This record gives sequence, C-alpha cells and structure tokens, in this order.
Amino acid sequence: MVLKVAVPNKGQLAEPARAILREAGYLAEASSRSLVVHDSVNGVEFYFLRPKDVAIYVGAGTLDLGITGRDMLLDSKVDAQERMQLGFAPSTFRIAVPKDTITKFSELHNLRIATSYRGLLEGWLKSQGINADVVQLDGAVENAVALGVADAVADVVATGSTLRAAGLVTIGEAILESEAVLIGPQRSVASSVEETFQRRLHSVFVARSYVLVDYDIANENLKSACQITPGIESPTVSALQNPSWSAVRSMVPATDIHRVMDELYALGAKGILVTDIHACRL
Repeated sequence: MVLKVAVPNKGQLAEPARAILREAGYLAEASSRSLVVHDSVNGVEFYFLRPKDVAIYVGAGTLDLGITGRDMLLDSKVDAQERMQLGFAPSTFRIAVPKDTITKFSELHNLRIATSYRGLLEGWLKSQGINADVVQLDGAVENAVALGVADAVADVVATGSTLRAAGLVTIGEAILESEAVLIGPQRSVASSVEETFQRRLHSVFVARSYVLVDYDIANENLKSACQITPGIESPTVSALQNPSWSAVRSMVPATDIHRVMDELYALGAKGILVTDIHACRL
C-alpha cells in the first residue's frame, strides 16, 4: 500500500512541515518547488497543496493523511479528524474591532464581521447566540473595517502586529487555539503504513524534547544521581575500571538539562556530557 499524504506548500505551515518530515526520514531529495514527491523507499507519496485545501482532500478520502492547521480543519467542516498535534505554527482565532468601540462579544449583534474563515466563524456565532452578518473575504481581512465593508473582523492571530497596524484590537477570549495537526479521515482505522508514519513523527518530537546525558559518579552517590536522572524506564549504569565509580547514561528533558547538570556536579559527578538525539523509538 502506498500512503498518500498532503503537505502545505506555503505559509507558516510549509517549512516546519517539511522540516519535521525530513527529520522523520522523508523528503530527503525533495525540492522546495515540488508538487508531488514519490518516496518509493518508504512507500509514501507526498502532495503539496494550499493549506486550506489539505482538509478537503483528506476528508474526501482522496488522500490518507494531511498536515494543516486546526483552524483550517474546523473551518472546512469536512469528514476528517485530528490524528496528532504537531506543535508548531501556534495561533489563535479572534475577533478584532476598531479601538475604543466594541468591548464585548454581545455588542456584535447585527454587525458585519469580515473573515476568510466563514465556517469557523458561523459555527462560533451560532454557539454564542449572536446574530451577525458574515462578510466572506479571500485572504487578508485587516483592512475590511477601514474600507467600509465590515464593522469587525475575525481572523487567525499569531502576534497581532498586522491587526494593530490596521488600528484594530482584539476583544474577549480566543475563539480557538490553533496549531499544526496531522489529520486523517473520520472513523477510519489506521493502516500499518499510517501507524508507521505517525510513529516516525512522534519519534521526532521525542528526539527534539530530550537529550542524552552521560556522567561518571562515585558508587556511594549512585542512587542519588539516578534519582536526578531517572530516564524513561531507568538509567543505564555501567561499571568502570575503578570499582568505586560507575558510568551512567540517561535521557533527560532538554528544558531541564542545565538544572540536572548543576545538581549532578554538586553531587560530585565528573565528565558530564550532553548529546542531542536525532531519532528514537520508545
């Protein structure tokens, strides 16, 4: 079976998606301008599509898996579901209005709201009991208020700088917290090829999140050192030529490594070395 996977070809999703796939052993020879890449070694075909089209192809069953944003998946209203959070391209979907005008959602009644995410906005308006007119735009919506076609906008916000430049401010809580996700058809049972693909992506997250730490420790302090570096199952402990010392290897969360090194050093550990992990299976 050849697995067919959709990959975004532009925007903030594109390069991080290619990076994670390369780290998982795919797209080694792919050009940045490729439309289709046949990875015969791994039994996968990659199709590079507009980010908003990814969910449509996957929902229709034309493609098996796809990488897109949660906001785009929900906006499409297709028969597809999240399989895995990918941890990049974070954003929020929010309502923005001109400064010193509207301060709460209830004031949106009977106003015009411009967006390029009609499905997502209409679903939220219905859930909130807000009766407003949705103005569908294709692409940037920041200037909709200044140009007189809307009273507010609903858009995906990363830093908010574009909205502020247009004289807009966000109100209320975020309608949606979004990020890149791996999606697949609803109610489908994952094939062995899909499971392998997902396992590879998961291994990249683990490799990015952990480092290997090696150190030598006096046996009298070995138990305390292993409590500092417990590893996944348990640390690897090896005897040294000096019978009073042992060598220890363990996986440690990358964000904790400097604290761990400080504690090991204070305990008397020597030769503390840290190594990046490029791939793993747990």
